[in-house]
Amino acid sequence: MAYNITEEFDTEVTKQLASHYKEILRLLGEDVTREGLLKTPERVARSMQFLTKGYQEDPSAIIESAMFQEEYRQMVVVKDIELYSMCEHHMLPFYGKAHVAYIPNGYITGLSKIARVVESFARRLQLQERLTVQIRDCIQHALNPLGVAVLIEASHMCMQIRGVQKQNSVTTTSAFTGAFLKDSRTRNEFLDIISTKLH
Repeated sequence: MAYNITEEFDTEVTKQLASHYKEILRLLGEDVTREGLLKTPERVARSMQFLTKGYQEDPSAIIESAMFQEEYRQMVVVKDIELYSMCEHHMLPFYGKAHVAYIPNGYITGLSKIARVVESFARRLQLQERLTVQIRDCIQHALNPLGVAVLIEASHMCMQIRGVQKQNSVTTTSAFTGAFLKDSRTRNEFLDIISTKLH
C-alpha cells in the first residue's frame, strides 16, 4: 500500500523558498548534492509554510464563525492551550501554554475557537508580548465581552540553544481588558483558576 501525504502548499512559493534554502545550505558549507540533503530545501520550504500558516488566516473570522447569544455572564476560561511559534528575531521556536478567559456580554463563542485564535496568531513570526496582546484584542473586538484575560508561559529556543543558553528559563506575559484590568478580585480569580489543578 502506498503512503501519501495530503498537505497542500503553494507550488510556486515552495519552489522559490526551496531555491533560497538550497543556497543557504551551500553558504553554510554543505554539499547540497549529497543524498541526505537532496530533498531538504523542499522539505524546509513546506515546513516553513506550515509554521507560518497563520498569515493566511483571519482570527476574527474564526470567532465570528461560531458566535451564539447567551446570557451567561460568568468567567469562561480555556487554559493550558499548547502553543508553538517562532521568534521573529532569530526564527527559532518558542513554545508553551496560553491561558485565555473572557466574561460574556450577551455572546459566547465555541470553546475550540479560542484555541484556534491562539494557533492562528502563534503560527507567524512573533514576539511573545505581541502575541499576548493580539489574542486579547481579537477576542475583545469580536465578542465585545465585559473583559478578556490572556496569560502566556513560554520557553524560547533562542535563549536555550544560543546566546545566553539558559535552558530552564520561562517567560510569562499577560494582557487584560475590562473587568480583569479594573477589578483585582476578578484578575486574581483568573490567576487562581489557571494555577489550580481541577482534573
